[in-house]
Amino acid sequence: MGTDRRGWLRGAPPPRWIRMLPVLLLVGVGTATLASPEPLDIGFLLGAVPPLAVLAYGPWATAVLGGVTIALLTVSAFRLDRPGDADLYTLGFVAVLSVFVSFVRRRRDAQLDLERTIAETAQRALVPDVLPRVGAVRCASLYRAAERGTLVGGDFFDVRPGPHGVRAVLGDVQGHGLAAVATVASLMGAFREAVLDDPDLEAIAARLDRRLVVDSAGVEHAELFATAVLLDFAPAEGTVRVLARGHPPPLLLRSSGGPPRTLEPVPGPPLGLGLAGVVPASALTVTLRPGDRLVLASDGVLEARDANGSFYPFARRLARLADAGTESLPEAIWADLARFAPEVRDDVTLLVLTLEPRDPGVA
Repeated sequence: MGTDRRGWLRGAPPPRWIRMLPVLLLVGVGTATLASPEPLDIGFLLGAVPPLAVLAYGPWATAVLGGVTIALLTVSAFRLDRPGDADLYTLGFVAVLSVFVSFVRRRRDAQLDLERTIAETAQRALVPDVLPRVGAVRCASLYRAAERGTLVGGDFFDVRPGPHGVRAVLGDVQGHGLAAVATVASLMGAFREAVLDDPDLEAIAARLDRRLVVDSAGVEHAELFATAVLLDFAPAEGTVRVLARGHPPPLLLRSSGGPPRTLEPVPGPPLGLGLAGVVPASALTVTLRPGDRLVLASDGVLEARDANGSFYPFARRLARLADAGTESLPEAIWADLARFAPEVRDDVTLLVLTLEPRDPGVA
């Protein structure tokens, strides 16, 4: 899943240097005036202490810092500008106002943290982290939502065991961000039911297609569709079936080396167009050797551009990263993509799958 990428200006806790600013300002001004043989006209700097405290501290700490600020101005030993009553009243008003603003900010932050916690729980239930191993399939994944502050956008992925084998899906619904979450929820629910009921990938794809058709039936000009690639692992045979519905097929990294191979099943139309029976897709069966890895990527990877507008050459760059292990490969691809593209504008999803049948003698 995606990690929290908020900066401190977007709700994350302030960095340590922000917390230290008001304290350092107080200590610096106090030390400078005590060390100087002549009075220093730097008392105006203390007016910044209460507002700076608001950025990092609660109301009580802000009140204490405001009180220390007034004390520095009034204690004769510091010889700060000999402030008049108007100056002290002004600073006192700023300190009181800062305490009030700090109280409001603390209450607002607490409410936002609660709402974010609820949203994270709901979104993680919708698209949970993929387990390191599902049946005979080792898994590694990465998700980065394009919309800041969200964990789920328009991409969806899952790896599930069922009575008919281990099935995996990766896809992309129309749009991204919060507007796409409802569609992702609908598709993920349909996929998880299909894994338990449907005997093959074609039936699963038909169920997902029907789900989107039904969802958009009552909405005028809904244009609701999604692309997806589905996989069905057969550990006993050492094979995987791949079905593409408008989505780029996976790449195969052979354990024996060599450039990545693009698996190319006969593609079908995107899901949600109601064309499953009119233009059927054809699954491709591939024999997997021990250590072979399947790498699935969303459009956010394949359509990322560099500063010159060139697309990210996924297959060529993947060949350079093939030495990374299964668990570290998604992060290695993401780091390489971030170096290539100055700004990634779409959701990024990566899924790496390796078929590793267990020894029958091992429980």
